[in-house]
Amino acid sequence: MLEVRHLSKVFFEQNDSRKPGLVALYDICLTVRKKEFVCLLGPSGCGKTTLIRIVAGLLPADRGEVLVNGNPVTSPGRDRCMVFQQFGLLPWRTVLGNVEFGLEIEGVPREERRDISRKYLELVGLNGFEDYYPHQISGGMQQRVGIARALSKKPDILLMDEPFGAVDAQTREQLQEELLKIWAKTDTTVIFVTHSIDESIYLSDRVVVMHSRPGRIKEEVLVDLPRPRWEGDVKADPRFARLRTDIRESLRG
Repeated sequence: MLEVRHLSKVFFEQNDSRKPGLVALYDICLTVRKKEFVCLLGPSGCGKTTLIRIVAGLLPADRGEVLVNGNPVTSPGRDRCMVFQQFGLLPWRTVLGNVEFGLEIEGVPREERRDISRKYLELVGLNGFEDYYPHQISGGMQQRVGIARALSKKPDILLMDEPFGAVDAQTREQLQEELLKIWAKTDTTVIFVTHSIDESIYLSDRVVVMHSRPGRIKEEVLVDLPRPRWEGDVKADPRFARLRTDIRESLRG
């Protein structure tokens, strides 16, 4: 579904557009299958966010190309939606109004977009909160609104940039479990950026380990843990511990 071919990105000096400053990404090659859950893992500054912003069409690449279903990515498109770390909700709109927003911009009729938005609010467990405003609900619930908003457009690829980084540890675990349950009910492919080794193992089919200076892919680790992972204590599985050790060593190396 997604193919990244020899992708490079350079940010130039602020006062001299001819002088390269930071090589954010260098010769990135990556393929992602339909309905695969892939985590991008690495230290700050390794280019994870830059990579998914290029996939989303929010940033141009300097070299290489991104293909989705064989079509080059040159701009944002409905086949890709992004969930950011900051919730990005409109404070003057209700929960339902926030989920409707993207559909409203696209000209979807009022009743149709309301039906779609209610469906996805139910999917993320927010039935009964349609008329609340963002300041009236918790951070975890706000992020679920953001996920519902993205899914309401039925994207082929859901891009998630550290979406649980702004919530407490307990809420983060709950959101991880809920995300897996939501993903299991859809045909969506997920690319998820994280700094957490445990989070990457728990969520993904494959962990892409990235290193910085310049940003590049060092290793891809297959996560051979059974699904569904919210049943039982998958983190107590010896394979989970082995994967954690292997990935930690890769990051240190």
